[in-house]
Amino acid sequence: MKKSVLIMALASVVAFTACKENASDKVSEENVAAAADRDANAGKFPKMTFDETEFDFGTIDQGTNVEHVFKFTNTGEAPLVIVDAKSSCGCTVPEFTKEPVAPGAQGEMLVKFNGSGKNQVSKTVTITANTEKGKETIKIKAFVNPKEGTGGAPVQTK
Repeated sequence: MKKSVLIMALASVVAFTACKENASDKVSEENVAAAADRDANAGKFPKMTFDETEFDFGTIDQGTNVEHVFKFTNTGEAPLVIVDAKSSCGCTVPEFTKEPVAPGAQGEMLVKFNGSGKNQVSKTVTITANTEKGKETIKIKAFVNPKEGTGGAPVQTK
């Protein structure tokens, strides 16, 4: 019993004296500055402020391609990065600024609609970005006149 206690004591002494490296010597000043800067900016987010969040194309004929540019400003305190933009269906295609948008700068989101559907049509584009909410939405709508012979509203003849 005494031997095992003595062996444990010796192992402990060796373990504690072998690790005499000073941990503070391993900390880089650059890493400390980067971490402090990151922590100071942790509560700062970009904010997408759109000139308009909904656009109405009015009445269009079925199959007519239309597009609209949604302009926005980054009114937040950090660079805005758009990760993705998806529409509620394949008939609407969003194109967006790939580069970060600095605070105070403007960006654009081009939304193309191929005129599919009939009658009143409404589509939503969901934008994934590094804003506080993480997702933003914009909408387009149009009244689509169906082509002759494809159904839809009855055509009156005299």
